[in-house]
Amino acid sequence: MTPLLQIRGLIKRYFPEVPPAVDGLSFEVFEGEILALLGPSGCGKTTALRLIAGFETPDHGTVIMEGRTLAGDGRVVRPESRRVGFVFQEFALFPHLDVQRNIEFGLRGLTRSDRRARALEVLKMVDLSEQKSRRVQDLSGGEQQRVALARSMAPAPRVILLDEPFSNLDQGLRETTRREVRVLLQRLGMTAVLVTHDQEEALTFADRIGVLRAGQLDQIATPEEIYADPATPFVAEFLGSTNLIRGVARGGVAATPLGVLRLNRPAHGQVLLSIRPEHLSLEDAVEGEAAGRVVERRFKGHDLTFRVNFGDEQYLVHADYRCDHPVGHAVRIVPRETAVVVEAAAG
Repeated sequence: MTPLLQIRGLIKRYFPEVPPAVDGLSFEVFEGEILALLGPSGCGKTTALRLIAGFETPDHGTVIMEGRTLAGDGRVVRPESRRVGFVFQEFALFPHLDVQRNIEFGLRGLTRSDRRARALEVLKMVDLSEQKSRRVQDLSGGEQQRVALARSMAPAPRVILLDEPFSNLDQGLRETTRREVRVLLQRLGMTAVLVTHDQEEALTFADRIGVLRAGQLDQIATPEEIYADPATPFVAEFLGSTNLIRGVARGGVAATPLGVLRLNRPAHGQVLLSIRPEHLSLEDAVEGEAAGRVVERRFKGHDLTFRVNFGDEQYLVHADYRCDHPVGHAVRIVPRETAVVVEAAAG
């Protein structure tokens, strides 16, 4: 399948004395796909989005859309000519205009009647036809988000870029709006790139996730793949809680402080392993065997999180609500899944 959008070796440096904000970034986005760029503040994800949109010009590398070079190789296409829609974090709506005129504002080169017709068309798509004459400041946060999305869709872009679009909403509204926007993008077959620092948002919203660190891509994969099989310690820790365990591997197993663990791939020598807290369970200690001690028990309704001291290390274990080990109880930590090799000795 030919990608709709190709990012090849992008480099963007703002100051010569500091590392690049984006450093050799490469990835592809396919027709109808939602890709999330996930990472902490300062990792370069918003800069990457702005390079795609044309708000910034790369120092090196290329941005290609449907075989057309938008940036690179001596060519720079202006933002308004790229067929890219952009939804800003703060929505950037005009409070003095009503909903319909906010949509019409971004439509250029059309007659007044054509602008009106297109605005009404996209408002129907986002289920806001009845709010067309209301001022945007009188709308809820979720409705404002849909107005911002509709405005980005009005010029019929090939890709929509979303820069932390749900971060200004409260938790309950954020989840509802996120779900509605994803359903809308899927129903319309839109291609989108989302930038976020929220792991849950990336996991639930995107078809694929690219994890950025210091301007570089650590890993790109489906949510299930990237969570279950992180490629680096950074990805393992950033995509939810994990236990990083050092061990010595011999083929498909490794000797660790928790005993012999099965591995997701063969390795030899010193390794660093990742095992998720929900992939461990607790059992009563057995006399004569190494045991840990529960030092914290956090009840969360549907499940519990235990912190267990075992030897010189401390481990997190997620268990269901029926697990009744109290603080101070001696326990065994029992792996229920294979450990993931995130670092291995060369050779």
